[in-house]
Amino acid sequence: MKTKTKKARRRSTRVIQGSGNVFADLGVPNPEQELLKAQLTLQIHTILKDSGMTQAAIARILGVQQPQVSLLMRNRSGNFSVGRLMEFLMALRRDVEITVRPTRKEHGALSVVSV
Repeated sequence: MKTKTKKARRRSTRVIQGSGNVFADLGVPNPEQELLKAQLTLQIHTILKDSGMTQAAIARILGVQQPQVSLLMRNRSGNFSVGRLMEFLMALRRDVEITVRPTRKEHGALSVVSV
């Protein structure tokens, strides 16, 4: 009778430091826009979760169908544009402020700051 012995394989793990934008690291088209959408969607998700309202009530406030609210509740931006996500925030009684300032870097950056 043969017995098989397993040899422990030693795998080397290669760690690569990310750029700070997972969409850029994955090669997604328009990574800065996708990151901005994700950040805005996270803000909307947090507001909706804390509101205690039904998805139907939220849909009426945002002017969308309930399935679209369901996407937002699952922190998915779907096909919403950055502009539409900002409109949602305003409909949810949030001010949206866009600040443009010089940078010392070669290329400017987008960010969402919650206050």
